[in-house]
Amino acid sequence: MDKFKEKINSLRAESDANAQRAENAEAELKKAREEIIVKEQEIISLTNKISLLEAEVERADKKISDLKSAKEEEESTSNTTEALQRKISILENELDTTEKNLKETTEKLRQTDVKAEHFERKCNTLESDKADLEKKLEELEQEFKKKNEELEATLKQIDEI
Repeated sequence: MDKFKEKINSLRAESDANAQRAENAEAELKKAREEIIVKEQEIISLTNKISLLEAEVERADKKISDLKSAKEEEESTSNTTEALQRKISILENELDTTEKNLKETTEKLRQTDVKAEHFERKCNTLESDKADLEKKLEELEQEFKKKNEELEATLKQIDEI
Protein backbone atom coordinates (compact mmCIF):
# COMPACT_ATOMS: atom_id res chain seq x y z
CA MET A 1 0.00 0.00 0.00
CA ASP A 2 2.85 2.35 0.87
CA LYS A 3 4.56 1.56 -2.41
CA PHE A 4 1.36 2.32 -4.22
CA LYS A 5 1.01 5.65 -2.45
CA GLU A 6 4.66 6.43 -3.19
CA LYS A 7 4.06 5.59 -6.86
CA ILE A 8 0.97 7.82 -6.90
CA ASN A 9 2.92 10.63 -5.26
CA SER A 10 5.75 10.08 -7.70
CA LEU A 11 3.33 10.24 -10.64
CA ARG A 12 1.73 13.38 -9.23
CA ALA A 13 5.14 15.02 -8.79
CA GLU A 14 6.07 14.03 -12.33
CA SER A 15 2.76 15.37 -13.62
CA ASP A 16 3.26 18.65 -11.75
CA ALA A 17 6.81 18.96 -13.12
CA ASN A 18 5.55 18.32 -16.66
CA ALA A 19 2.80 20.90 -16.24
CA GLN A 20 5.36 23.44 -14.99
CA ARG A 21 7.63 22.72 -17.96
CA ALA A 22 4.71 23.17 -20.33
CA GLU A 23 3.82 26.51 -18.71
CA ASN A 24 7.46 27.63 -18.96
CA ALA A 25 7.56 26.67 -22.63
CA GLU A 26 4.35 28.59 -23.32
CA ALA A 27 5.75 31.66 -21.54
CA GLU A 28 8.93 31.50 -23.62
CA LEU A 29 6.88 31.17 -26.79
CA LYS A 30 4.77 34.18 -25.85
CA LYS A 31 7.90 36.22 -25.14
CA ALA A 32 9.43 35.22 -28.48
CA ARG A 33 6.25 36.24 -30.32
CA GLU A 34 6.27 39.61 -28.58
CA GLU A 35 9.90 40.12 -29.59
CA ILE A 36 9.03 39.28 -33.20
CA ILE A 37 6.21 41.84 -33.16
CA VAL A 38 8.58 44.51 -31.81
CA LYS A 39 11.16 43.71 -34.49
CA GLU A 40 8.53 43.84 -37.21
CA GLN A 41 7.45 47.26 -35.97
CA GLU A 42 11.08 48.41 -36.03
CA ILE A 43 11.40 47.20 -39.62
CA ILE A 44 8.25 49.10 -40.61
CA SER A 45 9.56 52.23 -38.90
CA LEU A 46 12.92 51.98 -40.68
CA THR A 47 11.18 51.38 -44.00
CA ASN A 48 9.15 54.55 -43.48
CA LYS A 49 12.32 56.48 -42.64
CA ILE A 50 13.93 55.22 -45.82
CA SER A 51 10.92 56.34 -47.87
CA LEU A 52 11.10 59.80 -46.31
CA LEU A 53 14.83 60.06 -47.01
CA GLU A 54 14.33 58.97 -50.62
CA ALA A 55 11.66 61.66 -51.03
CA GLU A 56 14.06 64.18 -49.53
CA VAL A 57 16.75 63.12 -52.02
CA GLU A 58 14.27 63.56 -54.87
CA ARG A 59 13.38 67.03 -53.61
CA ALA A 60 17.08 67.87 -53.35
CA ASP A 61 17.69 66.60 -56.90
CA LYS A 62 14.76 68.68 -58.14
CA LYS A 63 16.10 71.69 -56.27
CA ILE A 64 19.50 71.22 -57.88
CA SER A 65 18.06 70.93 -61.39
CA ASP A 66 15.85 74.00 -60.81
CA LEU A 67 18.84 76.05 -59.66
CA LYS A 68 20.94 74.93 -62.61
CA SER A 69 18.14 76.02 -64.97
CA ALA A 70 18.02 79.38 -63.23
CA LYS A 71 21.77 79.73 -63.64
CA GLU A 72 21.57 79.15 -67.40
CA GLU A 73 18.80 81.71 -67.76
CA GLU A 74 20.60 84.43 -65.85
CA GLU A 75 24.12 84.10 -67.24
CA SER A 76 23.80 87.55 -68.81
CA THR A 77 24.95 89.31 -65.67
CA SER A 78 28.15 88.37 -63.90
CA ASN A 79 26.82 89.28 -60.43
CA THR A 80 23.89 86.97 -60.89
CA THR A 81 26.20 84.28 -62.20
CA GLU A 82 28.45 84.55 -59.14
CA ALA A 83 25.45 84.37 -56.82
CA LEU A 84 24.15 81.33 -58.65
CA GLN A 85 27.59 79.71 -58.55
CA ARG A 86 27.63 80.17 -54.78
CA LYS A 87 24.17 78.64 -54.58
CA ILE A 88 25.27 75.75 -56.76
CA SER A 89 28.30 75.20 -54.56
CA ILE A 90 26.10 75.13 -51.47
CA LEU A 91 23.67 72.78 -53.18
CA GLU A 92 26.50 70.51 -54.28
CA ASN A 93 27.65 70.39 -50.69
CA GLU A 94 24.09 69.59 -49.70
CA LEU A 95 24.00 66.99 -52.46
CA ASP A 96 27.22 65.46 -51.13
CA THR A 97 25.71 65.48 -47.67
CA THR A 98 22.48 64.03 -49.03
CA GLU A 99 24.40 61.40 -51.00
CA LYS A 100 26.37 60.58 -47.87
CA ASN A 101 23.10 60.32 -45.97
CA LEU A 102 21.68 58.20 -48.78
CA LYS A 103 24.70 55.89 -48.63
CA GLU A 104 24.35 55.66 -44.87
CA THR A 105 20.64 55.02 -45.23
CA THR A 106 21.30 52.40 -47.89
CA GLU A 107 23.81 50.76 -45.58
CA LYS A 108 21.31 50.90 -42.74
CA LEU A 109 18.70 49.40 -45.06
CA ARG A 110 21.11 46.62 -45.97
CA GLN A 111 21.81 46.03 -42.29
CA THR A 112 18.08 46.09 -41.64
CA ASP A 113 17.57 43.53 -44.40
CA VAL A 114 20.28 41.37 -42.86
CA LYS A 115 18.66 41.76 -39.46
CA ALA A 116 15.25 41.02 -40.96
CA GLU A 117 16.63 37.84 -42.53
CA HIS A 118 18.21 36.95 -39.20
CA PHE A 119 14.93 37.50 -37.39
CA GLU A 120 13.06 35.55 -40.05
CA ARG A 121 15.46 32.67 -39.52
CA LYS A 122 15.08 33.08 -35.78
CA CYS A 123 11.30 33.20 -36.19
CA ASN A 124 11.41 30.01 -38.25
CA THR A 125 13.58 28.39 -35.60
CA LEU A 126 11.20 29.54 -32.89
CA GLU A 127 8.24 28.24 -34.84
CA SER A 128 10.03 24.93 -35.27
CA ASP A 129 10.82 24.88 -31.55
CA LYS A 130 7.18 25.71 -30.86
CA ALA A 131 6.03 22.82 -33.02
CA ASP A 132 8.46 20.51 -31.23
CA LEU A 133 7.27 21.75 -27.86
CA GLU A 134 3.64 21.33 -28.87
CA LYS A 135 4.38 17.80 -30.04
CA LYS A 136 6.19 17.09 -26.80
CA LEU A 137 3.27 18.57 -24.86
CA GLU A 138 0.84 16.33 -26.71
CA GLU A 139 3.03 13.34 -25.95
CA LEU A 140 3.19 14.33 -22.30
CA GLU A 141 -0.58 14.81 -22.21
CA GLN A 142 -1.08 11.37 -23.73
CA GLU A 143 1.36 9.92 -21.24
CA PHE A 144 -0.46 11.75 -18.45
CA LYS A 145 -3.81 10.35 -19.62
CA LYS A 146 -2.30 6.88 -19.82
CA LYS A 147 -0.88 7.21 -16.31
CA ASN A 148 -4.24 8.52 -15.09
CA GLU A 149 -6.02 5.52 -16.61
CA GLU A 150 -3.48 3.20 -15.01
CA LEU A 151 -4.01 4.96 -11.71
CA GLU A 152 -7.79 4.63 -12.00
CA ALA A 153 -7.48 0.97 -12.91
CA THR A 154 -5.17 0.41 -9.97
CA LEU A 155 -7.57 2.26 -7.68
CA LYS A 156 -10.48 0.09 -8.94
CA GLN A 157 -8.42 -3.01 -8.26
CA ILE A 158 -7.65 -1.75 -4.77
CA ASP A 159 -11.33 -0.97 -4.18
CA GLU A 160 -12.29 -4.44 -5.33
CA ILE A 161 -9.82 -5.97 -2.89
